[in-house]
Amino acid sequence: MNRLCCLLTATVALLGNLPAALAAQKLNMQRQDGTSVKAMSYSPQGACRGIALVSPGAGGNEKGYDYLGDALSSQGYLAVVIGHPESSRSEVRRHSRGKSTSEGLEELITEPEAYQGRYQDIDVYRQWAQARCPASQSLLVGHSMGAITTLMQAGARNHIGMPATELFSAYIALSPQGSGQIFPPNAWSAISRPVLMITGTRDGDLGGATWQTRTEPFQNMSGGCKWLAVIEGATHLNFAGKGISRKVETLTTRTMGAFLEGLKRGDCRYVTPIQGITVQTK
Repeated sequence: MNRLCCLLTATVALLGNLPAALAAQKLNMQRQDGTSVKAMSYSPQGACRGIALVSPGAGGNEKGYDYLGDALSSQGYLAVVIGHPESSRSEVRRHSRGKSTSEGLEELITEPEAYQGRYQDIDVYRQWAQARCPASQSLLVGHSMGAITTLMQAGARNHIGMPATELFSAYIALSPQGSGQIFPPNAWSAISRPVLMITGTRDGDLGGATWQTRTEPFQNMSGGCKWLAVIEGATHLNFAGKGISRKVETLTTRTMGAFLEGLKRGDCRYVTPIQGITVQTK
């Protein structure tokens, strides 16, 4: 019997007034190196269409990004939001000792060990999810540091030394990173699988660069079901579910839904324009 599955413990908890179909399940699994990794899973409504793993940004955890978990499960996916131990809030604080938070974050997001841990976290929950939903479609969704992880796995060359895995059928990157300390110029040219990237006009880079740097991966990718969506006024933290109006979260999930429907049809055209968001495709 698979040792990873044997080490799974899970309890069920309803989130607020969500219907039973959107119940979130607490998970806690051990990687092969013995590290405990928490997650929250969101069961699909109806027949399972596929699996969708969500990789949070630095300082995020499995309890955040519930808007993504809810949206993906409502679209038929078994969604899992992963709490990465090597880039947790406590790790952000540790890296920030004696320096500013931004300096600590910059140090953390360029640390190879953090990505090595993330790869292991993703692998253990990919195995768990696929054992419960054997449908062919699989998604890796990431925000910020999670978006970096997502595009590395999709095939982006990087200075960290992380390999492409190409284990998912499609990728979604919220606040993707341009070239710099992590990615060299033209890092994304070899990515062949479908990718949706979403940013906003207030989604500035950690180093102070404008949001336009986040469009670089799309510009560099070859054609073949690649989308770039820009939400007017969206900030970096809006994509982490931090906002009052929830407008950005709604536009994000609607765009994701349109992209996923295109994958289902086998036609990646942007069919129905969504007000408040600009979409380019190729």
